[in-house]
Amino acid sequence: MVKQQAMKPNGLSPSAIALILALRRLWTEHVLWTRSFLISTIMDNPDLEAVTKRLLRNPADFKTQLQTVYGPQIAKQFENLFTEHLSIASEYINAIKAKNTEVMKAKREAWYENATDIATFLGEINPNFNKMAWEQMLFEHLAFTEKQVAELMKEQYAKSIAEFDATHLQALRMADEMARGIIAQFGL
Repeated sequence: MVKQQAMKPNGLSPSAIALILALRRLWTEHVLWTRSFLISTIMDNPDLEAVTKRLLRNPADFKTQLQTVYGPQIAKQFENLFTEHLSIASEYINAIKAKNTEVMKAKREAWYENATDIATFLGEINPNFNKMAWEQMLFEHLAFTEKQVAELMKEQYAKSIAEFDATHLQALRMADEMARGIIAQFGL
């Protein structure tokens, strides 16, 4: 009897497909829970604490996924950078809501600096990750998020939803880029 090998659609192994799906789920959850946070913050929804708690679980979920290939130390560093990303975003959104232009400017600058730090980190841990490409993707992610906030603040809900749709598609591109780099680095 001949032993069957695992099917490889488009030349991808089962472990590569599992990684792609896991990263797409994580990036999707990131933008979904970020959107929930934006809405709850801007509209003073009573679920803000629960939404924030769930959003802050995302960095740990990324850490769990990344430590399977990078080990606990590198995965923890990513978790820390991603947690910082969310913390700064929270402060920035609250400053926008309060119309505190001085804090808004400082937090926006810190948010983009954090994106550069994440891009630099990714470029250092994987030769298949291009720091400049990651920085561009992360800056685009931040810009999409800012557009959602602007539309929510103006009560332009249909436009905000359209911006979220664009944000989600862009997050899937980041997931695919992350998966591509890891698959190439580790031969999955």
